[in-house]
Amino acid sequence: MRIGIDLGGTKIEVIALSDQGKELFRHRVSTPRDDYQKTLQAMTDLVLLAEEKTGETGSVGIGIPGSISPYTQRVKNANSTWLNGQPLDKDLATMLKREVRIANDANCLAVSEAVDGAAAGQPVVFAVIIGTGSGAGVTINGQSRIGGNGNAGEWGHNPLPWMDEDELRYREEVPCYCGQKGCIETFVSGTGFAKDYQRLSGTARKGAEIVQLLAQHDPVAELAMSRYELRLAKSLANVVNILDPDIIVLGGGMSNVERLYQTVPQLIKPWVFGKECETPIVQAKHGDSSGVRGAAWLWPLKS
Repeated sequence: MRIGIDLGGTKIEVIALSDQGKELFRHRVSTPRDDYQKTLQAMTDLVLLAEEKTGETGSVGIGIPGSISPYTQRVKNANSTWLNGQPLDKDLATMLKREVRIANDANCLAVSEAVDGAAAGQPVVFAVIIGTGSGAGVTINGQSRIGGNGNAGEWGHNPLPWMDEDELRYREEVPCYCGQKGCIETFVSGTGFAKDYQRLSGTARKGAEIVQLLAQHDPVAELAMSRYELRLAKSLANVVNILDPDIIVLGGGMSNVERLYQTVPQLIKPWVFGKECETPIVQAKHGDSSGVRGAAWLWPLKS
């Protein structure tokens, strides 16, 4: 049995999977924000609960909104900032009395979709989270590519490419939490989409509300979405120019906007070197479950 945990900023979810990928148990609790020790305890309790409910002992994989530094062996780059600088894997291993594996949550999305999701069987997968933040993960033959610095797939913290005058102004107005300006995350996350609508309309709305306005042919919502689609296309074109993955998978709240799968594949072409691109851009098969499922799959089947 494999146990996966998705550690988010607002909730922690656990899943237990059989070796065949069948869901045996799932549960979620609120994240104890800004409290590292209580976060550790909550994750430990969820693992023990999963084992109690299934009657089995499992391997443990965890997806976090950051990564483990290969140099300090501590969490870095987490937007759940109370995790940064902490030896999370070692502390959990001590509490659970077994080894745990930790990966970036976007890498977990990539693993889940590459193993038995929308990208099953594809050699090189680039999986994107476009939700509250914006990150990405890479898998090669079903295995997560982390990189020597632990930064593989940190797509959201590169600058938005080919900025127009308005985007250059926006980068000065909305700095990224990472300390840089103009990060892709500030433009193509769901948060960035909502902020752009507010700039255009003067009214603050949630992303889901703006999408509802699209269905009502609201002109400001349409403008915000058109700008969003172009920015997403430009950002993904950079990935094609560098990695040229076999498939791109979208997850997170904005991935539920169905028109993206018609508009972005066409918008991406002018920005790709040679202006040719037929890379499939698809929605994550497992939706919100991809992260927690991918965490469980951090322990592959034994051959």
